[in-house]
Amino acid sequence: MNSTTRKPVRLAVYDTLADWETGHTTAHLARAGYEVRTVGPTTAAVTSIGGLRIQPDAALGDVRPEDSSLLILPGADLWDTTDDLAPFARTARAFLDAGVPVAAICGATAGLAREGLLDDRDHTSAVSFYLAATGYQGGGRYLDTDAVTDRGLVTAGPTEPVAFAREVLRLLGVYEGEVLDAWYRLFHDSDAGAYAVLEKAGAL
Repeated sequence: MNSTTRKPVRLAVYDTLADWETGHTTAHLARAGYEVRTVGPTTAAVTSIGGLRIQPDAALGDVRPEDSSLLILPGADLWDTTDDLAPFARTARAFLDAGVPVAAICGATAGLAREGLLDDRDHTSAVSFYLAATGYQGGGRYLDTDAVTDRGLVTAGPTEPVAFAREVLRLLGVYEGEVLDAWYRLFHDSDAGAYAVLEKAGAL
């Protein structure tokens, strides 16, 4: 797909968001020609857990699945301390119902569990008992691995930002096969041997 016809990727931003979790994903999507647009609860500025102040490009209520390529939900303390982010989980349901993929990492997986979106999909998170505490019904579909993609939904735990990006890049067709494997080995394992594969593919 030509970069001029690609729909934007929506990156959710909210107070206490874990700013280290989505950097690989958004950087490499942008390099592949995707426009990354931030979406907040409103258009008021939010502050990440690292103290970064972010001005959202749009309010959640103004974002539609049909105008988007992907919704990314980072972790945040607010997923576990309030219900303030529940509207983002409901939006994730709308995206998935419309056939538009969603990628959730860390605390956002608990938000999706509470919304019932993990009950019938393979998924992962930080640890199984973290999601079990939400009272969800999907414990039997939990996989103890770095990241999982099932029917348009990517999940990962907070220590796996590179695996999270790998799944998103595969899902959107940015990289695949040997090139995707080399990308992961470079950024996750610091495998210098992966450079040659990526250079040959024009992926650096």
